[in-house]
Amino acid sequence: MSQGTNIHKGGCLCGAVRYEVTGRLRDVVNFHCAMCQRLHGAFGAHSKAPKADIRITNDAGLAWYATSARARRGFCWDCGSNLFWEPHDQDATGIVAGSLDQPTGLKTMGHIFVGEKADFDAITDGLPAFEGSSDGGLPDDHL
Repeated sequence: MSQGTNIHKGGCLCGAVRYEVTGRLRDVVNFHCAMCQRLHGAFGAHSKAPKADIRITNDAGLAWYATSARARRGFCWDCGSNLFWEPHDQDATGIVAGSLDQPTGLKTMGHIFVGEKADFDAITDGLPAFEGSSDGGLPDDHL
């Protein structure tokens, strides 16, 4: 996990959405579910932060889409960049890791929903992999 009171910044491709995260970011989990394949073109690499630590600094292009009864996704309606996964029942928001400004200081910690992964998606890094959700099985997955 990224430690301390660092401010991590990020945003979409065109700049119509910018955000800041104050504090800790969870390391990256690669989501191989069918929904992430559709949204990201392969798997989705997601960090996470407490909702209270995320501040939108430019929301000119921010739009939300309810992808299920459980969560909504934030994206830029100008350039189409995927930015957030926000579950209704958690105090944390998933952040698409590629939307963070570099350097992030994050590492990939594992893979989930590999039972749904695309046939062209080879996982060869030796990190923990779960057929479905990790259900807390990844170290430091909780903030």
